[in-house]
This record gives sequence, C-alpha cells and structure tokens, in this order.
Amino acid sequence: MSIVRTIAVKVAKREAIRQLRKRRKALAIAGGIGAGLVAAEVCRRLTLADLTGDVAFITGSSRGLGFLLAREFARKGCKVVISARDTGELARARRDLEREGFEVLAVMCDVRDPADIERAVQRARERFGRIDILVNNAGVIQVGPVQSMTAQDFEEAMEVMFWGMLYPTLAVLPEMLERRRGRIVNVTSIGGKVAVPHLLPYDCAKFAAVGLSEGLHAELLRDGIRVTTIVPGLMRTGSFLNAFFKGRQDREYVWFSLGATLPVISMDAERAARQIVRATRRGEAERVLSLPANMLARVHGVMPGVISTLLGIVNALMPRHPGGETAKARGAELHEQAQSRVLSAITRMGLKAADRYHEKPGPAAAA
Repeated sequence: MSIVRTIAVKVAKREAIRQLRKRRKALAIAGGIGAGLVAAEVCRRLTLADLTGDVAFITGSSRGLGFLLAREFARKGCKVVISARDTGELARARRDLEREGFEVLAVMCDVRDPADIERAVQRARERFGRIDILVNNAGVIQVGPVQSMTAQDFEEAMEVMFWGMLYPTLAVLPEMLERRRGRIVNVTSIGGKVAVPHLLPYDCAKFAAVGLSEGLHAELLRDGIRVTTIVPGLMRTGSFLNAFFKGRQDREYVWFSLGATLPVISMDAERAARQIVRATRRGEAERVLSLPANMLARVHGVMPGVISTLLGIVNALMPRHPGGETAKARGAELHEQAQSRVLSAITRMGLKAADRYHEKPGPAAAA
C-alpha cells in the first residue's frame, strides 16, 4: 500500500506541475496579447488622422453642439453636410459656415423618418460623392418628474435619440463597409450612463444610444470602421432655452438652466467640440467629456447602488409634481415669463452661448 500511495503522490505532483505550467503558459500568452493590445492602443492614440477632403454628415447641426461640430470638422479640412428640421435655422447656420470659407451642403431632414434620411444621404452623395464621417447628434430634452411624463414623451425621446441614431447609421453603413473605411460618431450623454432624476425619457433614450454605439464599435472594428461614443456632461450651448419643461415648469427651468450654465458644473461647448473631433481623428472607442461626468461615470461603474441612492436624495430636493396633468413649455418661453434679473445674471454665460450658437430663439423642434 505504501508503494501505491507513493506512486499516487508522485503522479499527483507531476499533474499539479503540468497544470501549473499550462496556467503559466496561458497567462504569458494572455499577457502578451494584452501588452500588444495596449501598445496598439497607445500607437493609435498618438496618431491623429488627417481629415482633409473627408465628407462629414452631421445631424442636428443647425444650432448648439451640432453647429460647433460642423465648424470644427470644416476647420480640419472636411466638407460638411448639415441637417436639421428647420429650414430657417439651417440657412442661418449655412451662411455662417460659408462666411468662414467652408464648403457646406444644408439638407432639411427629420431623423425620425428613414425615408427622409435616405433622401438626405443621397443628396450628400450627389454633391460630394460619398460620406466618410457620420455624426449622430440630434436630440430633444424633456425635463420634469416622471409623474408629469406620458408615454408619448418617452416615444418622442426614443424616436429622436435612438431611432434617429440608427436610421442614419444604416443609411451610410453599406458604402462604408464596401470601402472598409469610415467613422461614426455618436453623441450620447452622461444620462446614458447614469439615470439622472427628472430626465427619465432622455435617460432611457441615451442608455439605448450608448448600447447601440458600443455594440457597433465592437462589430465594425474588423471592417475598418471606427465608431466613437461621445458621453458629454452638461455643456454651455444655451440649449436649455430649447428644452421642454413639465411639472412645476418655472422651478424645473431654474435648476436645469443653472446646471447647464455654471462653470465647473458645465463645460465650454467649443472646447467640447474640439475634443469630439480629436477623439474622432484618433478613432477612440469612447470619450467622456467634463470632469464631473467622468467622476460620476467612474464611481457609478464601481458603486451603482450607492450613486442611485444618492441621486434619490438629490431628487428629494427637486421640485415635486403639482398633481394632475401638466402641459409642457419651452425654456425660452419660461425665461421670458420669469423676467428675473438675478436668474438672467447667473445664467449670463449660457444666454451668451445661446446667441453665439443659434439656440436663441430656435425652432420648437428637435435640433
């Protein structure tokens, strides 16, 4: 028995050694692959693609961030196609861009309508021959407690910010796949990473947009198409004048306009546009904009329950639903009704941005 036991122990030791060697070999291979991927990522990040001559199609680009992105891509040598639902706003944006000497095509387009998207993409091809860069930027913001929101509010948010991202992507994807070249930039939101109170329709649509964008990045990478997910925090574009408010409209407008204006909390929109174009040139998978948004996203990733509870505490300090059905009003209307010198003074930076980036007065539609 002692001989059998000795042989069994030796066999077990040999098997343990063999398994240990296999694990070490697997770890070495994994480490090598990981190091290779890291090195490739570092090299890619140090390389900025030359966009000169590329054609950039940007949705929601008659005002706000979309307008700034059109200008920034044009400054990098792109021919730009701007699109939105309001012809007057489009004409004004086109004139401003052409005044700087940029080559611009303005196309009226409703991102919720796939036929409209196809027509706009076809016009861009007829003018410039192809589309190299697609920037999905169109959006709509509804602010208020969930009790004030209807199913239609959620549908509208999804139509503009999910389907309005998918339809343009499907329209340009075949030609990009054929050329094995292209860039798709999806402007989402920190609201697509962390559900912020009183923005629930917006949050839901942006969560869907983040999922779509990340999935596209994974699937299209091998085909030479770079998909970049942009996750902005609050930006000083003046867009609060074109947001829609429900519940206690005046109070909802106050907190939202302050958040979208005050320094530190909000980010300079021109700086944001430059970072987005830089991330596009690098082919980054994701870029989170602003320090507060980065911190919130990182902490939520580690402790989602804690952040959700903290946001519940924040929500307790926000305006309560007044009861009954509530209508919605645009920020520009509420600002005029308030006639508050104090609020105007505090939101001065945001109001100036609204003037510069065509958010004032703006059409009553998605950008």
